[in-house]
Amino acid sequence: MAARSRNLLLGFMIFCTIFSLVSSRNMVVPVYSNSLEADENSTEYYIDQKNPDWELMKNRVKVKGIYMTGNTVGYQERFNKLIDLVKTTEINAVVIDVKDDNGLMTYSSELSDVQFTGANKNVRIKDINAVMKVLRENNIYAIARIVTFKDRTAGDKYANLAVKNTSGGIWRDRHGMSWLNPHNRESWDYIVDIAEEAAIKGFNEIQFDYVRFPTDGNTKIIDYGASAVGKSKAEAIAEFLSYGRERLSKKGVVVSADVFGLVTTTKDDMNIGQHLESIAKSVDVICPMVYPSHYGKGSYGVAEPDFEPYKIVNRSMTVAQDRIAAMKEVNRKAILRPWLQDFTASYLPKYKRYGPDEVRAQIKATYDAGAEEWLLWNAGNKFTAGALNKE
Repeated sequence: MAARSRNLLLGFMIFCTIFSLVSSRNMVVPVYSNSLEADENSTEYYIDQKNPDWELMKNRVKVKGIYMTGNTVGYQERFNKLIDLVKTTEINAVVIDVKDDNGLMTYSSELSDVQFTGANKNVRIKDINAVMKVLRENNIYAIARIVTFKDRTAGDKYANLAVKNTSGGIWRDRHGMSWLNPHNRESWDYIVDIAEEAAIKGFNEIQFDYVRFPTDGNTKIIDYGASAVGKSKAEAIAEFLSYGRERLSKKGVVVSADVFGLVTTTKDDMNIGQHLESIAKSVDVICPMVYPSHYGKGSYGVAEPDFEPYKIVNRSMTVAQDRIAAMKEVNRKAILRPWLQDFTASYLPKYKRYGPDEVRAQIKATYDAGAEEWLLWNAGNKFTAGALNKE
């Protein structure tokens, strides 16, 4: 009896061993090492997963945001005041300058190419890690604004990346600014490297601004070089954004692009490379700058657009929403999140002073058009608290 029991036990153990070996064939298991120091870039420890879905890593929220310059973030009192605004109202996101309109970094970059250009001079945010800690602790969605191709700092230092004139020199716009060449893939890498560094710092989203070709100045003498042959401006911009999203998705961040407000209703690329449907295939979010003050008299049948904020925003957003919805063949396409006007355009010959009613009218126009997110723009970072719902 005892012998029989031992034989049964032995048989059961053999069966379990065989079953375990067979079952484990389809398992992904860690490969352990004797080393106590793990290299985070090593493939020694884990078997690679095939075709991971990076979309699952992205922190998607319904953004209601405001804009902050590097100066504001670097000045503790002003920064704290805006954080209080976020904590006490419906605002849940901030857009922070990372690379500004001059191509300068707002915090010190560790990238050698950026250091070489001198873009780290006079950084305004002395401790970006402390800033990100405040945002995390207050559950604030962080968006890094990167001025893309308008970059006098890198353009002057890296002439091979800059837009050229027909004489072979660096082309400059009417303000004397050089631009990075949107057709040049080395320019792409300079920009996306900065974006990746921002993602590593903790930003949830990368927002590319000035993601277009230059318009101001004598554009007739521009020579974009051999890389532009056979490629349209719209194709170049869309390919850059697709390239940026491909790299940045692996960091788990959302990618957005700012576009002119008229892009929402113009069928072509306005000769700047911004074509709505093309960009909608290349990013997660499109942010049209639908400031009523920026529309000419008579736009959409409105005599004075600055005086009719609801009509201008609603018309722009409704058309854009319909155009993107009509892209039936596209599996993944961008959502719309407009930049709204929270400033008074006193530079206009005839203007309207913007307050709570005008700002809220634009927010309502956005919702009525079917969009669910928005951003407020004020260059001086002085926002109309009375336009915002309290939390």
